[in-house]
Amino acid sequence: MTTATTLSSAPPSTTLPLATVRGLRVAYGDRPLVLDGVDLDLFPGELVALLGASGSGKSTLMKALTGFAPVNEGSVRVAGYDLTNLRHGQLRGLRASVGQVFQQFNLVGRLSVLTNVLTGALHDAGPVNLVGGFSAAHRRRALELLDRVGIAHKANEQARSLSGGQQQRVAIARALMQQPRIVLADEPVASLDPKMSHAVLDLLHDIARQDGIPVLVSLHVLPLALEHSDRIVGLRHGEMLVSAPTRELDAEKLDVLYADVDGHDDRFDEEGDHRGAALA
Repeated sequence: MTTATTLSSAPPSTTLPLATVRGLRVAYGDRPLVLDGVDLDLFPGELVALLGASGSGKSTLMKALTGFAPVNEGSVRVAGYDLTNLRHGQLRGLRASVGQVFQQFNLVGRLSVLTNVLTGALHDAGPVNLVGGFSAAHRRRALELLDRVGIAHKANEQARSLSGGQQQRVAIARALMQQPRIVLADEPVASLDPKMSHAVLDLLHDIARQDGIPVLVSLHVLPLALEHSDRIVGLRHGEMLVSAPTRELDAEKLDVLYADVDGHDDRFDEEGDHRGAALA
């Protein structure tokens, strides 16, 4: 049995995690466990890379943090919400507290860049008309966020006219529009070229540090995780085998996550990883 890499330099005792998972087990119906006894803490100001082969449970873990996956056993607390005991009406509040960034951007292509960012405020904007019903304060904030991610000059263009990297920046601005307490990014660079992948991960890392929130990023390409994260956690067959500061890890120590994976190993092949995502 492989021994997990343990967290050898914990955050200061005065720092409390914004997400805490203990003994999490997830299964869908009568199928085998997708996650088996996972423990995880996410602390303010850190970017954590989530690694593992396809089918290891990475996406399910992210879904469990937002109530989209069942918690069969264990406990999950996110931004003050206990997902094992959510009261009526709390799920919407939980999801408003978690900004999400996806591989496929999930923008409305025919709407303007600015309007796409404004949709991140729908949870507290009340009844709105997407054309002009957002408040002036919301519109100012959306423009400020577009400036922060470097594409304020594209505010009035249709989202579908932007490049992939630009669309992902819009998606990040939209997530920040929620004023989240935590950000989850599920394969956010899988459909981007290597140069843009580095730029997007730099941006997410800056957000974690400057806003003092945890950012959990699911990745396939090992060098990106080693370069851009503060900490790495890794799953294999639903079990968490790695949890350690990135400075204490290297490719050899992380090989345990992929030791029995069949097929092509593209952990070090950024071009191969991006091509595969584009064709998927």
